[in-house]
Amino acid sequence: MSNTDGEFPCTLTINTPFPTSRLAKVALGTLSVDEELSPLVKRAFSLISEDGKCADADNCTVLKTEYRATTNRMLRVAVNGFFESLTVVVQVMEELDVDVIHEKGFEDLQGVQGVEIGLTGTTLTGA
Repeated sequence: MSNTDGEFPCTLTINTPFPTSRLAKVALGTLSVDEELSPLVKRAFSLISEDGKCADADNCTVLKTEYRATTNRMLRVAVNGFFESLTVVVQVMEELDVDVIHEKGFEDLQGVQGVEIGLTGTTLTGA
């Protein structure tokens, strides 16, 4: 995504590491389903390795999200929505995914605003 686009001068790149490439792919697939609501914001996803490249698919454990927007306000609103969605994805992974349960890959997020660790609850059926 080019940073020199005059129509979308406000940019932000967010790199989100995951414990495995499979979890990064799941996050990519989940988050990329919904398009941006505003035509004033553009978003692109890709998977990269920790060094910023991705020659081997097994090393692509970082979800790279690039935002471009017409104004800082539009960028902020879009990124806030992205973090809400990312929080849900991470919490579901933490609660239900075998890789995260065994690796405890998200325990460093304790205390981060918007991330709740160890959510518990019951279903409507009480299970």
